[in-house]
Amino acid sequence: MKGILVIVDGMGDLPNSQLREKTPLEVAHMPNANFLASRGELGYMYPVKPGFIPESDESIVSIFGNELISSTRGQLEARGTDVKLVRGDLAWRANFATIDSLKGGNIIDRRAGRTLSTSEAEALAKALNKNIKLSAPFIFKPTIGHRGALVFKGGFSDNISGNDNVYSMGKTTISGKINLCRPLDEEDNSQYTANVVNEFLEKSFEVLNHHPINEERRRKGLLPANYILVRGGGIESPKLKQYKKWVSAAYMPLEIGFSRTAGMKTFSFDYPKLKKIDVYANLYEGLAKACKFSIWVLRKNRKKADYAYIHIKETDLPGHDGKPFEKKEMLEYIDKTLFNFLRKFCPPNKIKVVITADHATPCKLKSHSADPVPVLFYNGSIPKERKFNEIEARKGTLGRINGKELLVKVGFNK
Repeated sequence: MKGILVIVDGMGDLPNSQLREKTPLEVAHMPNANFLASRGELGYMYPVKPGFIPESDESIVSIFGNELISSTRGQLEARGTDVKLVRGDLAWRANFATIDSLKGGNIIDRRAGRTLSTSEAEALAKALNKNIKLSAPFIFKPTIGHRGALVFKGGFSDNISGNDNVYSMGKTTISGKINLCRPLDEEDNSQYTANVVNEFLEKSFEVLNHHPINEERRRKGLLPANYILVRGGGIESPKLKQYKKWVSAAYMPLEIGFSRTAGMKTFSFDYPKLKKIDVYANLYEGLAKACKFSIWVLRKNRKKADYAYIHIKETDLPGHDGKPFEKKEMLEYIDKTLFNFLRKFCPPNKIKVVITADHATPCKLKSHSADPVPVLFYNGSIPKERKFNEIEARKGTLGRINGKELLVKVGFNK
C-alpha cells in the first residue's frame, strides 16, 4: 500500500463560544494526529471551490478529481443499496421528515427529529411501497436512520427540481416550506416526471401522517415521520474517474455508491440499528464499529491495494445539531483508535496518509458552510512540532488547495 485517504465528515468548523472561541479540532486532545502532522505538511482545502457550499456527493466527486456533476446524489445513494438500476430509472436521495400539513406546508424538521428507529423506518417504508399506487412503479428503500433512496422505474427525466433544495449548487436555500417538484425545461417528459413525483409526495403524507407508528411517536412526544423530502434526482450513473487500484471502507449508502461507481473494491458493514431514541449512543456505537472496521480493511489490503479510501461519517452530525463538545469527543475517539493505528501502520516514507474533511459543518451554523477544511499530509518528513487544526492548517506549506487538486498534490494519482 502506498497511501491512505481518510475523510472525516464535516470535521471543519469555526470558533465557537462554548469552546472559548476555539474549534472542536483545536480543543480536542489529538496526540496521534499531531504526531502525523509533525512528520508531514499541513494545508487547507476548498472541497469544490471558494464560496461554494457543497453537499457531500459534490465534495467527494471533486476530491477524486472529477468535474462537478449535477444529479449524482440520488444515483449514488441508490447504488449504495441493493436496488437494481437501469438507465432511465429516476433515483433520489430521500429523507423522512416532519411537516405540519400539506396545506400549511411548513417543514418542522427535515430529519423527523433524527429519532426514527430502524424498525420504524422499515415499517413506514413498507407502508409507502404497499399503499401508494401510481402510473409508474417505484421503490422506496430505507437505509440508515431518517435516510432513504427513492427510485421511479422507467423512462423519466432528471431535469426537474427536488422538493428539498437545502443546498442548491453551492448555496444554502433552506426555506422552511415544502416545495413542489417542477420541470426545468419545457419537455413533456419533464412535466410528466414532475407530476408523478409530486403525486408520490402528496400520497406519502396521506399514508404516513396517521400511520400507527406516527401516532405512537406523537404519544411519546416525538416528531412524526409524516412526509418525504427528495433531492439529487438522476437517471444515469455519473461518469467518474476510475480507481481500480483503490479499496474503500464505506458504510453510508452515498460513500458505498460512490466507491462502487468509481471502480474501487468496496468493503462495507451493516450499521448498528437505532433501537431507542438515544441517537448519540447509536452514533458512538457506529463510530466505534467504523474505526474498527476501517483498521480491518487496511490490514487485509496492505499488500493487495495501492491506496485506501476511509470515510468516517459520525463527526458531521454534532455539527448539524450544534453540539461542539460531542464533536470534540468523536474527534478524540478517532484519534485514539484509527489515527493511533495509522501512526504504527504507516512507516515513514513508505505509506503516506492524508486526513481531511469533505466539508465544514460548523456547530454554530448547524449546516454545511463554504469554509475551507484542514488537510494533513503525512509523508515522513523531518520532524517539526505541528498541531492539526484549522488555524495551523492555514499556515501550512501545502497552502491552499481546491478539492480537484488534492490527489495530484499529494501524489495519490500515480
